[in-house]
Amino acid sequence: MSRPIGVLLMAYGSPATLEDVETYYTHIRGGRAPSPEQVEELRQRYRRIGGRSPLLEITRAQAAGVERALWARGVDARCYVGMKHAPPFIIETVAAMAADGVSRAVAIALTPQYSRMSVGSYHTVATDAAAAHGIDLRCVNSWHDHTGLIAALASRVELASRRFPGNGTGVIFTAHSLPERIRSWNDPYPDQLQETSERVAGAVGLAQWRFAYQSASHTGEPWLGPDLLDVLRSVHTAGWREVIVCPVGFVADHLEVLYDIDVAGQELAHELGLRLERAPSLNDGADFVSVLADLAQTHAQPDRPMASYTP
Repeated sequence: MSRPIGVLLMAYGSPATLEDVETYYTHIRGGRAPSPEQVEELRQRYRRIGGRSPLLEITRAQAAGVERALWARGVDARCYVGMKHAPPFIIETVAAMAADGVSRAVAIALTPQYSRMSVGSYHTVATDAAAAHGIDLRCVNSWHDHTGLIAALASRVELASRRFPGNGTGVIFTAHSLPERIRSWNDPYPDQLQETSERVAGAVGLAQWRFAYQSASHTGEPWLGPDLLDVLRSVHTAGWREVIVCPVGFVADHLEVLYDIDVAGQELAHELGLRLERAPSLNDGADFVSVLADLAQTHAQPDRPMASYTP
């Protein structure tokens, strides 16, 4: 009897409760404890979205959907969830995969655009853990131009556009900012974000759109811009009165979507007199689950070389 193919979906992670925020924040900071003020600020953000993030539940639903989709295609697969900064941690999940008899697996970081700083760090953790357990792990790098992804994002923009009566609504595509120093590495992240946005805009037939970064951290170094809040001010000055925000770098509802767009972005839009609607997240929609299943099935082929990106 052949062993099942493992599929490891990896996401950032989030604290399970408000009491877990300090431990989570410390893990993000590499073991350096944040100040009480920093902890309280992050807790307050979680309070504003209902006390916790739905990221883990959504990622598990995505994994369940991918497993069902692969079984329907005749692929004997078992899908797992591993988080970078919160339980279930990637290392623990890889150990569970090995205990289940998985010897060959595909790892997908749940962000479509590749950066050595983001996706690359997931792959390092996963490949080291897989090597320790004798698992042949194939990592999927960028999938920013997957036709199914573009179609799924375009459909979300079209859904949001139905909330507006006219045709003059502008769209702002967003993704998580990273430190500007990634440009010195020839990191593909900014260009891939631009390509994703251009393809979605083309699929929808948008007359006016912009791209913005969001969720930059205060680390004392420059981060990629322009920031979403600055772009909201800019488009208001340019005469926009209606705007759709579509986060093309995120694939699930979590703090960076539910707070940075739905709270902070919405509050600024209200102050400016802009009507802001957010395109629904991909979450565990059947069209998006199909994209993940495609990636897993393609990279699980025994004769396919390990995916790699060398800047």
